[in-house]
Amino acid sequence: MTRPILKLVMTTAIAAAMFSNPVAAQVPPPAKKAKRVQIVKAPELEMAAGHLTIITWTTNNPGGTDDHYGVVHYGTDPKNLNKTAKSPIRLNQGHPTTTFRVRLDDLESRTTYYYRVDSEESTGRSDGVKSTVKKFTTPPPGERLVAYPKGD
Repeated sequence: MTRPILKLVMTTAIAAAMFSNPVAAQVPPPAKKAKRVQIVKAPELEMAAGHLTIITWTTNNPGGTDDHYGVVHYGTDPKNLNKTAKSPIRLNQGHPTTTFRVRLDDLESRTTYYYRVDSEESTGRSDGVKSTVKKFTTPPPGERLVAYPKGD
């Protein structure tokens, strides 16, 4: 085979391999599971209205499955966090941290809630990190609070 024909055959073969499964060429395998997942920015309220609240926190990147869940266990008794809210997130393997945001719905206004956060892989396996129990109070009907001060 002459050089130009050989070059054309090789270029065609490489292009065919790349375009036959373009997703496989772009998506890296799941990241290694972190040895220890830690909360690097404590859980805090991002927003609260009479009936809902959004809680946010940041961990080092937990690795493992790309699909994860932020999990908030909450209730009106700090010793009985009997409700759970989850929000899905897709990890960005190129980032050293992951920020979780979880929305809690159907809350009573003017009520103090206690909560603890953690995260888990899509398999249900916990990342092994849990916050301390924190609290917030929902505002009266019609009011909305944004970006609570840090702390309880």
